[in-house]
Amino acid sequence: MKKEAGVVFPIFSLHSKYGIGSFSKEAYEFIDFLSEAKFKIWQILPLTVTSFGNSPYQSPSNYGLNFNFIDLDTLIDEGLLTNDEVNSVKWEEDYSRVDYGKIFNNRLKILKLAFSRFDKNNIDFKDFLTKETNYSDFSIFMVIKDLNALKPWYEWEDKYRNYSLELENEIKTKYSSEYNFYMRTQYEFLKEYKRLKEYANSKGVKIMGDLPIYVAFDSVEVWKYPELFQLDENHFPTRVAGCPPDCFSEDGQLWGNPLYDWEYHKLTNYKWWNSRINNALKLYDLLRIDHFRGFSGYYSIPYGDKTARNGKWVKGPGFDLFKDKLDLPIVAEDLGFIDDDFIEFMRLCNYPGMKTLSHGLRHQELDSLSRPRNYTYNFYSYTSTHDNETTLEYLNEMSEEKKKVYLEVVKEECNYFNIPFEGYINDIELNKVINEINLATDARCAMYEFQDLIPIGKEGRINFPSTLSNDNWSYRITKELFENKKGEIIEFFKKNIAKYHRN
Repeated sequence: MKKEAGVVFPIFSLHSKYGIGSFSKEAYEFIDFLSEAKFKIWQILPLTVTSFGNSPYQSPSNYGLNFNFIDLDTLIDEGLLTNDEVNSVKWEEDYSRVDYGKIFNNRLKILKLAFSRFDKNNIDFKDFLTKETNYSDFSIFMVIKDLNALKPWYEWEDKYRNYSLELENEIKTKYSSEYNFYMRTQYEFLKEYKRLKEYANSKGVKIMGDLPIYVAFDSVEVWKYPELFQLDENHFPTRVAGCPPDCFSEDGQLWGNPLYDWEYHKLTNYKWWNSRINNALKLYDLLRIDHFRGFSGYYSIPYGDKTARNGKWVKGPGFDLFKDKLDLPIVAEDLGFIDDDFIEFMRLCNYPGMKTLSHGLRHQELDSLSRPRNYTYNFYSYTSTHDNETTLEYLNEMSEEKKKVYLEVVKEECNYFNIPFEGYINDIELNKVINEINLATDARCAMYEFQDLIPIGKEGRINFPSTLSNDNWSYRITKELFENKKGEIIEFFKKNIAKYHRN
């Protein structure tokens, strides 16, 4: 059975000269790096546009693509911008972070300037305007948002607050310039992204996308299609999503996303969900579905509660939603609370699940399913994920007492996999050993946050769940660090990917 290795690194984290990673030459260079190191998968996290908090998991549209990823140098090459215009903007001061304030204040302005010069008679774009209704929904929503000072839809003027076909047609005609601008961002995004994906595929690299289970309350879906969700007569949620209290959070996690009306979805034979998944698989070679356990049973919290303490588990659609999708290239994010219903649901779907290896090495019991030796082929094994510590951060923050136990487990796994381990030297060397253990498992794919390849500690973390911070969703690799480290990374993985037959 074929085994592979891959890397998780969001587009925004790529280095670039314009404040945020994009589909620029640096993205192509990253693909070259992956190919040379013999990685076969690049997982890029959701590509959707972000809003307050900058999370791609809280987007104002399931379909709206993040126009900040459009490459400005490509627009220069196409004659839509000049070097002087782009370079007149002071894009950044810290090349290791995305400054979303600067991006918000400058990126749309420069894109509007570029697309004001776009050929209005472009045949491909005219065709795009008539066929792409999902991107049309996004564009209409964004125009009305602009008209209402970017307020959430439930604070809009009365004439805009409730969707109607008449309102949609009015926006398309009265504000055609603004509407066409947002549609052009989607057209240009798709053109550049598809070119990048074709290049990746030509280099033997598959693109793995990411589908959040929920949409934001302030989203075009809740505004235009309220019947999809558990809402009251004013279109406010009655219940919202989150996670129950556990050893990591005594209050649980209050995400606040509106929950789906699964009875309605079943009556429509899951039309909206089928369209959503099929559209995602047009963009990606593989699709990771976030919080997959929420389809088996979801945690339901009363709207207005300040914590997740009063929530309850409610049965979801389960296998009924996925029974006709069993041959699709889906990876199920199955981390978190697991019960018998979910175990049976995963068995029926038979999608590969996920393991988090750096955390799995805490377990002393030899028969623990979290131990790397017990990983089976139907898993993607991650050293760490975007929602938890990088491996080096995890090791750095471990107490001496826990580190002793951890090292014993690492030693046992190294003996099991015949990996040389002379004992603890420092956390960076231990990180390297963990990286090799990941390759040695029977998991279908050994996945790495790129930060675990460098390796880098807390400063490289992508997200601190249930928090609002400038540190979330903002990490970027600097050009200097990438150039300094890539040769060493390529040498290590090229050798060990071959050693463990992950070619």
